[in-house]
Amino acid sequence: MLDMTFPKIGIRPTIDGRRKGIRESLEEQTMSMAKSVAKLLEETLKYPDGSPVQTVISDSTIGGVREAAASKEKFDRAGICGTITVTPCWCYGSETMDMTPDLPHAIWGFNGTERPGAVYLAAVLAAHTQKGIPAFGIYGHDVQDADDTSIPEDVKAKIIRFAKGALAAGLMRNKAYLSIGSVAMGIGGSTVDPNFFQEYLGMRNEYIDMSEIVRRWDEGIYDKDEFKKAMAWAEKNTPVGTDVYNETDPNKFTDAEKHEQLENCVKMLLIARDLMDGNKKLADMGFKEEADGHYAIAAGFQGQRQWTDHFPNGDYMEAFMNSQFDWNGIHAPHVFATENDSLNGATMLLNYLLTNTPQIFADVRTYWSPEAIKRVSGTTLTGPAANGFLHLSNSGAQTLDATGQEKIDGKPAIKPFWDLTEEEAQANLKNTRWVPANIGYFRGGGFSSNYVTKGGEKGMPVTMSRINLVKGVGPELQIAEGYAVDLPENVFDIVNQRTDPGWPSTFFAPILTGHGAFKSVYDVMDNWGANHGAISYGHIGADLITLASILRIPVNMHNVPEEKIFRPRAWASMGTENLEAADFNACKNFGPLYK
Repeated sequence: MLDMTFPKIGIRPTIDGRRKGIRESLEEQTMSMAKSVAKLLEETLKYPDGSPVQTVISDSTIGGVREAAASKEKFDRAGICGTITVTPCWCYGSETMDMTPDLPHAIWGFNGTERPGAVYLAAVLAAHTQKGIPAFGIYGHDVQDADDTSIPEDVKAKIIRFAKGALAAGLMRNKAYLSIGSVAMGIGGSTVDPNFFQEYLGMRNEYIDMSEIVRRWDEGIYDKDEFKKAMAWAEKNTPVGTDVYNETDPNKFTDAEKHEQLENCVKMLLIARDLMDGNKKLADMGFKEEADGHYAIAAGFQGQRQWTDHFPNGDYMEAFMNSQFDWNGIHAPHVFATENDSLNGATMLLNYLLTNTPQIFADVRTYWSPEAIKRVSGTTLTGPAANGFLHLSNSGAQTLDATGQEKIDGKPAIKPFWDLTEEEAQANLKNTRWVPANIGYFRGGGFSSNYVTKGGEKGMPVTMSRINLVKGVGPELQIAEGYAVDLPENVFDIVNQRTDPGWPSTFFAPILTGHGAFKSVYDVMDNWGANHGAISYGHIGADLITLASILRIPVNMHNVPEEKIFRPRAWASMGTENLEAADFNACKNFGPLYK
């Protein structure tokens, strides 16, 4: 895992600055609101290493400009990634607001009748909109008593949703996307755009040639002791399986050649980790520059075709980089995109930072209608797949945590590493086989992970998303919530053989709304913007919409219920009837967060 300092959420208790009775009567209530928000966040949210999220509260309540400035100075020293302002009363809006333009802001105005917290909320949100610093407004649905120190459930939901987005933005900031290689097979997403990463994500880009891996092979720039440990583990836990592709091919590899390829795949995995995170052991070996790594929070590997026509493919490396277990035990995953699809990698990164769970990288490969399934198998689909499904499958580069062997409340899930058991990790390995790569695609050999995502009786809840770049518009985000579903055995056999019998498969049934891109499963496929998707455990569409609004990336396709959508109040100034159009207009008007 990348060694980094985690950002914090700043909490600003603002107050009516009039002394001699008014301010004094509100001090305890106002500071109590701030402490309640801090407690909620610290008990609810975790950083990628599993530790509780940290908050920083202003040293005093904020009644005017001097105290607002003192609070900002404290927050700057503390490494704040977003602020939540709280108040039960009227305050002087532009005098107490946080005017930092490149941080997300939220304001909770207490819904009580004794003091006009809602009036301040409206006033300060108007000031934010006037100044072009959008802020999220939080206002409870029901009136509370003045001495009620609880946080209503609807307010909690918005505070947590905002904080998740602010933390994700903060965790990305000043990190790098590492491009290992260049453009794979003309894929647009692997044309890495530094302006997108810089202006929208606050990240920089690092670029190296794939020959750097060969150099490190040849010069021994990897931990030799760890390699021995890793190989012993790999031979036991990832044995090379039956060659389903190449048995009759005169150019097929011998067992000795396959073993050498496995050794090189393990070395690639060690080297990719070192490239992203750095490795102090390399400095001890005399490679001080290499020991630093590239401070990369996400990366991608080109592979095809210049690499894979000669060397083993990157699937083994990519699968384990995206997984939460290996010879070192259970650990946090990396975000690693196959074919260097940086846009899918960026989407995986957003998903990961919101959930702390590893991500599925997959081709959005085939739409299977109920009629097509009936025709080829004689079976009528029922349950979540009754309206058809999308077959998500690539050559084997996705997380092994997606086998469906991990459980939450007895149901298939993908868990953060701190909840993962050794038994579940072993079950993931046992339900994955390693197939020698199809040398028609991968002339240099290598291996493909092969498994099917088990969804269980009602399907595993997942969200598929994707960032696309549109000329003249910029980045756009697509979101589809749905379920990873099981297929009847006879249906699976037919679909699997027709597609690819040696690759992993996830069968995805999106939730349909009856309109737009979600009128049917076909419409979801027909409106998807690229050949890849990033798939995360859980229905996280609402969190993605909030994060996208923080980054000023409009959402052009989603099936999230309207009542869950939470964006800055300024979005309402762009229209309240057509929320999609308002989102596009707001993102265009205010521009990227780091412009």
